[in-house]
Amino acid sequence: MMGMPSAFLGLLLLHGMFLVLAQATVHYHDFILKETNFTRLCSSKSLLVVNGSLPGPVIRVTKGDTVYVNVHNQGDSGVTIHWHGVHQPRNPWSDGPEFITQCPIAAGSNFTYEISFSDEEGTLWWHAHSDWTRAGVHGAIVVMPNKETGFPFPQPDGEEILVLGSWYKGDVNEEVAEDLEDGGDTPRSDSYIINGQPGDFLPCSKESTYRWQVDYGKTYLLRLVNAAMNAELYFAIAEHNLTVVGMDGSYVKAVVTSSLMITPGQTMDILVTANQSPHDRYYVGARQYDTARADVTDYDQTNATAILEYTGGSYDPAISPIFPTNLPSYEEFGPALNFTSRLRSLADQDHPVNVPKNITTRMYITVSMNNAVFEYDGATETTLAASLNNVSWLNPPTDVLLAYYRNISGIYTTDFPNYPPDFFNFTADTAPDYTTDTVQGTKLKVLEYNEEVEIVFQGTTVYDASEDHPMHLHGYTFYVVGTGLGNFDNETGPLGYNLVDPPKMNTVSLPKKGWVAIRFKASNPGVWLWHCHLDRHLSWGMDTVLIVKNGNTPETSIREPPPYMPPCTADSSTIRLRHAGKSNKNKVDMIN
Repeated sequence: MMGMPSAFLGLLLLHGMFLVLAQATVHYHDFILKETNFTRLCSSKSLLVVNGSLPGPVIRVTKGDTVYVNVHNQGDSGVTIHWHGVHQPRNPWSDGPEFITQCPIAAGSNFTYEISFSDEEGTLWWHAHSDWTRAGVHGAIVVMPNKETGFPFPQPDGEEILVLGSWYKGDVNEEVAEDLEDGGDTPRSDSYIINGQPGDFLPCSKESTYRWQVDYGKTYLLRLVNAAMNAELYFAIAEHNLTVVGMDGSYVKAVVTSSLMITPGQTMDILVTANQSPHDRYYVGARQYDTARADVTDYDQTNATAILEYTGGSYDPAISPIFPTNLPSYEEFGPALNFTSRLRSLADQDHPVNVPKNITTRMYITVSMNNAVFEYDGATETTLAASLNNVSWLNPPTDVLLAYYRNISGIYTTDFPNYPPDFFNFTADTAPDYTTDTVQGTKLKVLEYNEEVEIVFQGTTVYDASEDHPMHLHGYTFYVVGTGLGNFDNETGPLGYNLVDPPKMNTVSLPKKGWVAIRFKASNPGVWLWHCHLDRHLSWGMDTVLIVKNGNTPETSIREPPPYMPPCTADSSTIRLRHAGKSNKNKVDMIN
């Protein structure tokens, strides 16, 4: 641009800026959270949902858009909402997890979230991130590609959204609060549901089974969300192949399969071609993939179903739909491991990969079930707990983000360890007795801006409680560069890393008695939660927080907070671990 008049250059830049603004759209939504009556499994109850529906409303955007959601809490207790898989560049203030980036929106009040989309494309979702409220408060997010690029596969003829969830007959928040108070296990769901309905195989459910109508010969983009509270799920459609083309807001090389495993928190984009006989009906089925001990059989063994039926098809209503015989059984490990091993990033010109290779921070994090021993009212008590590197997270009395931004001391410490305190055979049939007890605290990890990070999560058999763990990172997607069974070997393990086209995820399943290695670049400053997406483990402390420090410019620094954030109070949350109760109240009083 040498010799170009400055006035013309300024006009050209201004024109370019307006073009960018014109391409991005701003959307506005009102979410009314209110107790609503539902009847499932022959009984009725009141459940907190958004805008009267289960699942809640779909948010539709184009890549790069911004959404403002005004959440009106007309329920009975505080609540927050998380925009799962949305990176929220420089804006952790609207990420949503309670006591991490905000305090709950009190009953009778409202708060507006600003949801900033960047490079996400495909299916994501939103859900409550306070207590176990997400059992009813959740819904899908559809991020369409820009017109310039379009889909990296032929334009589908139609779209369908299926949200897999959990149904509890009772008040799950009350039940969980009682279980945490007693130090015992948390409740199991009474059934799984597809778009809010249990399906034909559950009592009093046949008339309300969800139906998906298709036209013969057309191909549909199925957007699948696992919103179940505590279960990885197998999924299949009778006699129809599934072509997985995306997950967690990123595209993958097409994987053709007759069934798949989807972990809690994950989303998938799947092409389904309606090419079977239109004179039959076909069950869409989901059931739990259970990786806990074989002698633990009290998990939810229901089969949730919807029905795929062809428009114009003539079928005998007295004949039941065809069941997907290819739907794996509850404790089959092979189909899940085989499916996840086939996932690869699309890695084309429009969707490149950029795997970090200059690693400056390495972490090796063990994931365990534990006991926590504590003093309460002069007595020594024990409760179930869960940990990362033998640290069981305790929610602070105010959110970590506010404490970090305002430099409030005494809320957290920055000594989360890079390695476990002890090394032993993590995947042996039995672990040493001394590994059972864990340390509780609000310990987090600080990362420099733009440093490249590798984390290896290691499953353990501590407490004889090894199982899969869906590990979710807020604010980022990461590359899953390797996974395997047994103990990770830091010499031989990296030799098998995929650094060419590893899948990008925001939630990855750490296999039972195994390990998974992920990499990301810490380019999004803020306060970001890492946690197991089994809510029972989250409640017991299987989480930590990453603080990514600011860069050297305003454009690489955390944005200023909005004019209003929900205030913290001593009773902000329904579910609080009782051994933290008294000290938390004192700190809240001090902050207020």
